[in-house]
Amino acid sequence: MVEKAGSQAAQAVADPEIETKAKKIRPEQMVKDPGLDETIKRLTPEQIESVIKRVLTKETAARLRVYLDTCVHCGLCAEACHTYLSRDRDPEYSPVAKVKNTLWEIVKRKGKVDGEFLKNASRIAFTECAVCRRCSMYCPFGIDIAYLLIVVRRILNLLYVVPAYLQDTTNSHAVTMNQMWVQEDEWIDTLQWQEEEARMEMAKARIPLDKEGADIMYSVIAPEPKILAQLINYMAQIMTVAGMDWTMPATDGWDNSNMAMYSGDFETMGRVERQHYETAFRLKVKKIVMGECGHAFRGAAYDGPKWLVWKHPPVPLIHAVEFYYDLLKTGTIKIAKKFPEPTTVQDPCNIVRGKGLGKKLRYVMNALCEDFRDVNPRLEHNYCCMAGGGTINCGPPWTRSRMVSNKVKAEQFKATGAKIIVTPCHNCHSGIEQLVSFYKLGMHVKFISEILVECMEVPQHLKV
Repeated sequence: MVEKAGSQAAQAVADPEIETKAKKIRPEQMVKDPGLDETIKRLTPEQIESVIKRVLTKETAARLRVYLDTCVHCGLCAEACHTYLSRDRDPEYSPVAKVKNTLWEIVKRKGKVDGEFLKNASRIAFTECAVCRRCSMYCPFGIDIAYLLIVVRRILNLLYVVPAYLQDTTNSHAVTMNQMWVQEDEWIDTLQWQEEEARMEMAKARIPLDKEGADIMYSVIAPEPKILAQLINYMAQIMTVAGMDWTMPATDGWDNSNMAMYSGDFETMGRVERQHYETAFRLKVKKIVMGECGHAFRGAAYDGPKWLVWKHPPVPLIHAVEFYYDLLKTGTIKIAKKFPEPTTVQDPCNIVRGKGLGKKLRYVMNALCEDFRDVNPRLEHNYCCMAGGGTINCGPPWTRSRMVSNKVKAEQFKATGAKIIVTPCHNCHSGIEQLVSFYKLGMHVKFISEILVECMEVPQHLKV
């Protein structure tokens, strides 16, 4: 497995233009972030030591000790990390160095670290690691390195040393139960507006609100009503053609994203997930279908339920990729014409490496696209978009640093020769749009639903 990681990394074709641009920029040391710079000024040594002791003794157990004792510092995880590969294989960006410069030092010093140390740890844990778990696949001992960095994030959260933009999304979750400060009346107005848009394209298209006993509750993440509302009307069209019995909530619980999970605020993470499932219970639905987002799936299917001490999600939950796969595989939706442009795809870490949906995603891509060009490496071996894990939510101050940290992803996409990149995840979509612009790839980024509504066969009685 380790040899495979190295060989796949070597297959990425270095592009001279991308290489030159990446080498010129080392921006992370220049970033000013009040979430780090200002909060460390208010911390006392006693407060720091107390919080670290709490996390290490009350919230972690044998798992942490086994990982720390087992790691032999071999560095074999390095070749699996997009940050390390993109930064000229600088050892300081390897996964083992990220742990060594944060958690190992915290444990070694028994919590006696200062504000400057925590500022540096925050930069590493929040902006240079997307907790994508690719490195863990290539560790010869199976150490979950991402978990170790999440422990660091948890400590930093309790000390309030969190990038300001990421903290703002967590604050929004705490106040509004969604990540973008969307108020309830704004949410309902947006759904009504998108129903009108859908009905202009398709007769009988509806967005049922608070329909009790429906088969499906469809949930989205807050950027959809805020900035990508058209995706909701696309789903209304898809549901109509498929003849689904579905609904969307009219109250809190519609947002399935959970950036608090990545900021280390597990208390808010738990509140968000509990509200999400309680809304499904209130509506008495049979299952939840969530939109195209990987981190939202991770929060709702894994991290949220575990924090709430649930063995399994209390309502069956599937990701949009699974939903589209079922619709196409069963012939519930038929394809009238295939999408003509050369198209490639991104494997969102949390639904492919985490859930194993890579082959279903490719079934969908081949069903929809006339000229599908896969990436290399692919499936669970694919590189992270370097936007998930809360990294893109650290905001504009850290954007250039993220771009430099994912040169290999730009090279990977360019090598396909595709014109369109499909990203069934909001973080991947936004992060890869930035990557395309930064490295001037001349490509365009789409969600699956955008292509599906263009290609699906619409029965005559539904045509406007």
